[in-house]
Amino acid sequence: MAPLPSPEPYELLATEAVLEARKLRFELNRVKLPMGLEGSFGVIRHPGASLAVPVLDDGRVVILRQYRFAVATRLLEFPAGTLDPGETPLSTMERELQEEAGYSAERWDELGVMLPCPGYSDEVIHLFLARELSELTEAPPGDDDEDLEVLLLEPSELDAALASGDEALDGKSVTAWFRAKQLLGL
Repeated sequence: MAPLPSPEPYELLATEAVLEARKLRFELNRVKLPMGLEGSFGVIRHPGASLAVPVLDDGRVVILRQYRFAVATRLLEFPAGTLDPGETPLSTMERELQEEAGYSAERWDELGVMLPCPGYSDEVIHLFLARELSELTEAPPGDDDEDLEVLLLEPSELDAALASGDEALDGKSVTAWFRAKQLLGL
Protein backbone atom coordinates (compact mmCIF):
# COMPACT_ATOMS: atom_id res chain seq x y z
CA MET A 1 0.00 0.00 0.00
CA ALA A 2 1.41 3.36 -1.01
CA PRO A 3 1.50 5.96 1.76
CA LEU A 4 -0.92 8.84 1.54
CA PRO A 5 0.68 12.16 0.55
CA SER A 6 1.67 14.48 3.38
CA PRO A 7 -0.95 17.14 3.98
CA GLU A 8 -0.36 20.86 3.75
CA PRO A 9 0.19 22.24 7.25
CA TYR A 10 -3.24 23.16 8.57
CA GLU A 11 -2.99 24.45 12.11
CA LEU A 12 -5.63 22.84 14.29
CA LEU A 13 -7.09 25.49 16.59
CA ALA A 14 -9.92 23.53 18.26
CA THR A 15 -11.78 20.22 17.98
CA GLU A 16 -15.22 19.46 19.30
CA ALA A 17 -16.77 15.99 19.24
CA VAL A 18 -20.33 16.69 18.15
CA LEU A 19 -21.55 13.09 17.96
CA GLU A 20 -20.14 9.69 18.82
CA ALA A 21 -21.82 6.59 17.43
CA ARG A 22 -21.02 2.88 17.32
CA LYS A 23 -18.56 3.02 14.40
CA LEU A 24 -17.86 6.69 13.89
CA ARG A 25 -17.31 10.06 15.49
CA PHE A 26 -18.29 13.42 14.03
CA GLU A 27 -15.94 16.28 14.87
CA LEU A 28 -16.12 19.98 14.18
CA ASN A 29 -12.60 21.33 13.70
CA ARG A 30 -11.53 24.97 13.66
CA VAL A 31 -8.34 25.30 11.61
CA LYS A 32 -5.98 27.93 10.27
CA LEU A 33 -5.33 27.30 6.58
CA PRO A 34 -1.84 27.61 5.05
CA MET A 35 -2.81 30.94 3.45
CA GLY A 36 -3.74 32.36 6.87
CA LEU A 37 -7.54 32.13 6.72
CA GLU A 38 -9.49 30.35 9.47
CA GLY A 39 -12.31 27.94 8.80
CA SER A 40 -14.44 25.19 10.28
CA PHE A 41 -14.43 21.66 8.88
CA GLY A 42 -16.73 18.82 9.85
CA VAL A 43 -14.98 15.44 9.80
CA ILE A 44 -16.30 11.93 10.28
CA ARG A 45 -13.64 9.82 12.01
CA HIS A 46 -13.83 6.15 11.06
CA PRO A 47 -11.62 3.21 12.16
CA GLY A 48 -11.25 1.97 8.57
CA ALA A 49 -12.72 -0.96 6.70
CA SER A 50 -11.94 -3.83 4.36
CA LEU A 51 -13.71 -5.16 1.27
CA ALA A 52 -13.14 -8.28 -0.83
CA VAL A 53 -14.09 -9.23 -4.37
CA PRO A 54 -14.63 -12.99 -3.93
CA VAL A 55 -14.21 -15.00 -7.14
CA LEU A 56 -15.14 -18.67 -7.38
CA ASP A 57 -12.98 -21.14 -9.33
CA ASP A 58 -15.54 -21.07 -12.18
CA GLY A 59 -15.17 -17.27 -12.48
CA ARG A 60 -18.45 -16.23 -10.88
CA VAL A 61 -18.29 -13.47 -8.28
CA VAL A 62 -19.88 -13.62 -4.85
CA ILE A 63 -21.77 -10.41 -4.20
CA LEU A 64 -24.41 -9.30 -1.72
CA ARG A 65 -27.71 -7.53 -2.18
CA GLN A 66 -27.91 -5.58 1.07
CA TYR A 67 -30.47 -3.15 2.45
CA ARG A 68 -28.99 0.21 3.42
CA PHE A 69 -31.10 2.39 5.70
CA ALA A 70 -29.42 5.69 4.78
CA VAL A 71 -30.52 5.39 1.13
CA ALA A 72 -33.62 3.25 1.82
CA THR A 73 -32.82 0.66 -0.84
CA ARG A 74 -31.00 -2.58 -1.55
CA LEU A 75 -27.56 -2.26 -3.13
CA LEU A 76 -25.22 -4.73 -4.74
CA GLU A 77 -22.07 -4.75 -2.62
CA PHE A 78 -19.07 -6.96 -2.15
CA PRO A 79 -18.56 -8.31 1.39
CA ALA A 80 -17.03 -5.63 3.59
CA GLY A 81 -16.75 -4.55 7.18
CA THR A 82 -15.34 -2.14 9.69
CA LEU A 83 -11.99 -2.92 11.32
CA ASP A 84 -12.44 -3.96 14.93
CA PRO A 85 -9.78 -2.95 17.49
CA GLY A 86 -6.67 -5.12 17.10
CA GLU A 87 -7.66 -6.47 13.68
CA THR A 88 -5.59 -6.13 10.54
CA PRO A 89 -7.38 -5.26 7.31
CA LEU A 90 -6.93 -8.87 6.11
CA SER A 91 -8.22 -10.46 9.32
CA THR A 92 -11.27 -8.17 9.17
CA MET A 93 -11.91 -9.31 5.62
CA GLU A 94 -11.47 -12.98 6.43
CA ARG A 95 -14.07 -12.61 9.20
CA GLU A 96 -16.50 -10.61 7.06
CA LEU A 97 -16.29 -13.00 4.09
CA GLN A 98 -17.30 -15.84 6.40
CA GLU A 99 -20.03 -13.95 8.27
CA GLU A 100 -21.64 -12.19 5.32
CA ALA A 101 -21.13 -14.55 2.39
CA GLY A 102 -20.44 -17.93 4.01
CA TYR A 103 -17.06 -18.47 2.32
CA SER A 104 -13.40 -18.68 3.25
CA ALA A 105 -10.52 -17.98 0.88
CA GLU A 106 -7.05 -19.48 0.52
CA ARG A 107 -5.66 -16.79 -1.78
CA TRP A 108 -5.74 -13.07 -1.05
CA ASP A 109 -4.40 -10.35 -3.36
CA GLU A 110 -4.26 -6.72 -2.28
CA LEU A 111 -6.04 -4.27 -4.57
CA GLY A 112 -4.89 -1.14 -2.73
CA VAL A 113 -6.96 1.29 -0.75
CA MET A 114 -9.71 3.76 -1.52
CA LEU A 115 -10.90 6.90 0.22
CA PRO A 116 -14.68 6.87 -0.22
CA CYS A 117 -15.51 10.41 0.95
CA PRO A 118 -12.32 12.42 1.62
CA GLY A 119 -14.22 15.70 1.64
CA TYR A 120 -15.68 14.87 5.05
CA SER A 121 -14.35 11.51 6.27
CA ASP A 122 -10.95 9.98 7.09
CA GLU A 123 -12.18 6.44 6.29
CA VAL A 124 -9.71 4.23 4.40
CA ILE A 125 -11.04 1.03 2.83
CA HIS A 126 -8.54 -1.76 2.15
CA LEU A 127 -9.47 -3.72 -0.99
CA PHE A 128 -8.73 -7.40 -1.64
CA LEU A 129 -9.32 -10.05 -4.27
CA ALA A 130 -10.31 -13.35 -2.61
CA ARG A 131 -9.81 -16.58 -4.57
CA GLU A 132 -9.66 -20.33 -4.02
CA LEU A 133 -12.94 -20.07 -2.13
CA SER A 134 -14.55 -22.76 -0.03
CA GLU A 135 -18.19 -22.56 0.96
CA LEU A 136 -18.63 -23.00 4.70
CA THR A 137 -20.98 -25.70 5.88
CA GLU A 138 -22.01 -23.42 8.72
CA ALA A 139 -21.25 -19.72 8.54
CA PRO A 140 -20.49 -17.89 11.79
CA PRO A 141 -23.22 -15.54 12.94
CA GLY A 142 -23.04 -12.08 11.39
CA ASP A 143 -24.38 -8.79 12.64
CA ASP A 144 -28.00 -8.91 13.82
CA ASP A 145 -28.85 -5.71 11.92
CA GLU A 146 -27.73 -6.91 8.47
CA ASP A 147 -30.39 -7.67 5.88
CA LEU A 148 -28.60 -9.29 2.95
CA GLU A 149 -28.83 -11.92 0.24
CA VAL A 150 -25.82 -13.74 -1.26
CA LEU A 151 -25.72 -13.80 -5.07
CA LEU A 152 -23.38 -15.56 -7.51
CA LEU A 153 -22.98 -13.57 -10.74
CA GLU A 154 -21.03 -14.04 -13.93
CA PRO A 155 -18.64 -11.12 -14.50
CA SER A 156 -20.71 -10.16 -17.58
CA GLU A 157 -23.86 -10.02 -15.43
CA LEU A 158 -22.17 -7.70 -12.94
CA ASP A 159 -20.86 -5.52 -15.78
CA ALA A 160 -24.37 -5.37 -17.28
CA ALA A 161 -25.84 -4.35 -13.91
CA LEU A 162 -23.25 -1.58 -13.66
CA ALA A 163 -23.86 -0.38 -17.22
CA SER A 164 -27.66 -0.44 -17.06
CA GLY A 165 -28.11 1.17 -13.67
CA ASP A 166 -30.92 -1.32 -12.97
CA GLU A 167 -29.08 -2.39 -9.82
CA ALA A 168 -27.48 0.17 -7.52
CA LEU A 169 -23.85 -0.54 -6.64
CA ASP A 170 -22.00 1.36 -3.96
CA GLY A 171 -18.79 3.23 -4.83
CA LYS A 172 -16.41 0.99 -2.94
CA SER A 173 -17.69 -2.06 -4.82
CA VAL A 174 -17.41 -0.32 -8.19
CA THR A 175 -13.80 0.68 -7.41
CA ALA A 176 -12.88 -2.79 -6.16
CA TRP A 177 -14.48 -4.48 -9.19
CA PHE A 178 -12.56 -2.19 -11.56
CA ARG A 179 -9.26 -3.06 -9.86
CA ALA A 180 -10.05 -6.80 -9.59
CA LYS A 181 -10.89 -6.99 -13.29
CA GLN A 182 -7.45 -5.62 -14.12
CA LEU A 183 -5.74 -8.27 -11.98
CA LEU A 184 -8.00 -11.01 -13.39
CA GLY A 185 -7.40 -9.88 -16.98
CA LEU A 186 -11.10 -9.25 -17.66
